[in-house]
Amino acid sequence: MSPMASVHSLWTISAEAPLKIEAPDIEYAQIAPVLIVLGAAVVGILFEAFLPRRARYYAQVGLTAVGLAAAFASVVAVAAGGYGTDKAQVAAMGALAVDGPALFLQGTVLLVALVSVLIFAERRLDPVAHGNRVDSFAAQAAATPGGAAEQAAVKAGFTTTEVFPMLLLAVTGMLVFPAANDLLTLFVALEVLSLPLYVLCALARRQRLLSQEAAVKYFLLGAFSSAFLLFGIALLYGYAGTVTYGGIAQVISGDLQQVEPSVAATMGNDALLLIGAALVLMGLLFKVGAVPFHMWTPDVYQGAPTPVTGFMAAATKVAAFGALLRILYVVLPGLRWDWRPVMWGVVIVTMMVGAIVAVTQTDVKRLLAYSSIAHAGFILAGVVATTPSGISSVLFYLLAYSFVTVGAFAVVTLVRDAGGEATHLSKWVGLGRRSPLVAAVFGIFLLAFAGIPLTSGFAGKFAVFKAAAEGGAGALVVVGVVSSAIAAFFYIRVIVLMFFNEPQAGGPTVAVPSALTSTAIAVGVVVTLVLGIAPQYFLDLAGQAGVFVR
Repeated sequence: MSPMASVHSLWTISAEAPLKIEAPDIEYAQIAPVLIVLGAAVVGILFEAFLPRRARYYAQVGLTAVGLAAAFASVVAVAAGGYGTDKAQVAAMGALAVDGPALFLQGTVLLVALVSVLIFAERRLDPVAHGNRVDSFAAQAAATPGGAAEQAAVKAGFTTTEVFPMLLLAVTGMLVFPAANDLLTLFVALEVLSLPLYVLCALARRQRLLSQEAAVKYFLLGAFSSAFLLFGIALLYGYAGTVTYGGIAQVISGDLQQVEPSVAATMGNDALLLIGAALVLMGLLFKVGAVPFHMWTPDVYQGAPTPVTGFMAAATKVAAFGALLRILYVVLPGLRWDWRPVMWGVVIVTMMVGAIVAVTQTDVKRLLAYSSIAHAGFILAGVVATTPSGISSVLFYLLAYSFVTVGAFAVVTLVRDAGGEATHLSKWVGLGRRSPLVAAVFGIFLLAFAGIPLTSGFAGKFAVFKAAAEGGAGALVVVGVVSSAIAAFFYIRVIVLMFFNEPQAGGPTVAVPSALTSTAIAVGVVVTLVLGIAPQYFLDLAGQAGVFVR
């Protein structure tokens, strides 16, 4: 048969029996929050391409705020439709879970991002440069620090308004990350949330080199963690023959009715399962900032622009803990006796290292970085409880912690000297005498971090420690209380520095912010006090949302 005849034969066969590709069945209403934020990010990129430079700032701030608010409203609508409780389901062809934990964490991320946008948009803290107001971000990110191109960009009044679409893209990944219902979606979400953050960390207007160093460290270590996660995914696929959470859990528990012959040979190989699960957990613990995967945290928190640090410290933790909870409670409950002892060790070391090393810090941002490591340990204590109250306590703690963190970093942006932000603790001496209101607000946030009663920190710690004790992890509670006592020392030391020492001559000034940063700080204070004084409604809300769809 000639080549032409064979081609004709193939064509007639395909014409007689056409290949049918079924259209995917997507529940657009249930995944609307993700689609809204992603759509806003795409429109923001188009703004950068087509709007004149002078109009971009206001357009981007407005678009970002409206997009995040609309996405939060859609989360509330989906939850009100019962999808957080009795109608919980797996959507988008099995890729995303629409259930209580996913919706609760998505709502938290969106609120944190909305408050962070206010700090990103602040343009009153730095002095006016060449007749133009400036923000925290480099005038031209591609320019060499201190070079002629950067000086020309500052003189021309350029601003890096690309930070707003990048924030939206990071939020898109953070919304998918805790809701991912298969390992490939999890990995894609991890990259979508991480890549914009690597760029945002490099964009500080002051201390450009320190900022770029932080971004490179974050990128390199983040690439390592992504590689661990991807290798773990490959091993779990080799073990189970599927990347869906429910499918892997079924293979682990032995509930499968039919087994593919190609998979049957490897399904009994527990080495693939144990090593794969360990590598996936390593990738997630890096994002959480748990010891021994915490080394990036202090350098990145210190070098990144402070608005980015606040957003990253709060929102990334919320998304990462959501993903970690879903992996441990949905995919690996059958391995509980294998991962619990390891996680116990991680919890203990994380709490103690975070609290002890923070005592030696002399920079406010590094102190808050080690504080965040200690808090990761406290939250992990709730994770290893392996009870329904463990899930709800972690959800509540993440809500409480995220607003305290954003508020604290917003206050850090206000204390300034000639070089920009004055983050060395020696510069904060006597701040309470010079600016009582700002020092008092920062004191409230520090007391919340320390877990003092009538703050959200106390309610959160009480919830996770109670869940850990009920789950048989009483030893972790003892270590947690000791770590909290050590941590309280350095929080109260800062309060003593601010209020009980005389201010130094020529010390830093407290910049007067616009309504944007003032609103962000006020929201942080209100949430901190409300969750501390009357936490019951939010604890009940977290309890209702604490059931994963399987």
